Amino acid sequence: MVNIILFEPIEIGKPLPKRDERAVHLLKVLHKNTGDSFDAGVVGGDLGSGLIEAVRLDGIVFSLDVKESPPPRLPVCVSVGFPRPIQLKRLLRDLSNFGVEAIDLVGTDMGEKSYRDTKLLTDGGARAALVEGAAQARDTRLPLLSVYATLDDWLVERPWDRARDTLVSASGRDRSLRISPILIAADNVRSEGSFGLLNTMGHPVVIAVGSERGWSDRERDELESAGFLRLSMGSRALRTETACIAAVVLAMEKTGKLG
Repeated sequence: MVNIILFEPIEIGKPLPKRDERAVHLLKVLHKNTGDSFDAGVVGGDLGSGLIEAVRLDGIVFSLDVKESPPPRLPVCVSVGFPRPIQLKRLLRDLSNFGVEAIDLVGTDMGEKSYRDTKLLTDGGARAALVEGAAQARDTRLPLLSVYATLDDWLVERPWDRARDTLVSASGRDRSLRISPILIAADNVRSEGSFGLLNTMGHPVVIAVGSERGWSDRERDELESAGFLRLSMGSRALRTETACIAAVVLAMEKTGKLG
């Protein structure tokens, strides 16, 4: 579903090719024509409206009037062990739809190493999935997407420290308070407690989710040493994408963002 037509900055001032799925949506689904307006936005910029100036053989000529700020970000960063490529595309779309600040793809001990070679990360498919999720949410900003070869690399890098000001701002707190995010590793096997008992009101959150086969004991020890709470979401083994979405929704509820 497309709730807003998003344009990359380099596309502004150029006709939108008729074969582009956005043009097809405008002409065939919304039945727009010359002189009609539509909801629009610029990726990484503002929201507003677009106007179809002309429909030509080489595409749709349009103009934009975008002056509205996009919605606030969700103060959540998600790290996930590489899932299957077909799952990864859906996961990137859905996490972008939620408005999370960052998505880190991480190689794990139990994960399938071939999944890291997905072409989604090099052929534009990953960005397209992020844009699709943002468009559905009427947003223009995309999560920061990063890749780490191993969980150890991610824990050493601690990207949530670099993003702390952004996370604190998204959580609605004064940056000068330098509030540290709460670090959570989803773990239904060797958990220390439950998501349900967590109180993160006013705090940003970093969530780590393992691969399809979960965490190794070595990784659990590394996460604990890095300050992560290993929390359960129930007794069932969940698909990676299901676990990510469930964890984000729980974090939204615990940070007060569902209201």
